[in-house]
Amino acid sequence: MNLQVTLLNLNSEAIDHSAMTIVVTGITIVFIAILVIYLFIKYLLPYILSFLVRRKAVRPGQADQEEKTDAIPGDVNAAIALAIYLHHNEIHDKESYIITIKRTSGAYSPWSSKHYNMRNL
Repeated sequence: MNLQVTLLNLNSEAIDHSAMTIVVTGITIVFIAILVIYLFIKYLLPYILSFLVRRKAVRPGQADQEEKTDAIPGDVNAAIALAIYLHHNEIHDKESYIITIKRTSGAYSPWSSKHYNMRNL
């Protein structure tokens, strides 16, 4: 097995003055950007977060001003979805689109019991 190791010789005469300026400027900009990001995260971000938390905190004596939304039952959602579907897909044949929506309790169903079908090894 032949390994050939080549040594890199840095010839300072081959480096142009403008190339060295670009390299030094680029490295300086990168390190300054890293320093600015570090200072922002270390010192400024906690002040911003604490300001946002204090602003969202409910003051004593004031009611909670969040909007409360009422949940719409599933059968109402199904009827609305069916009406939108029928509106967008108007079919030439006029059929009675009467459906029956029946509420069921969350009783035991063998279809949802996948652990009974698993083999115990």
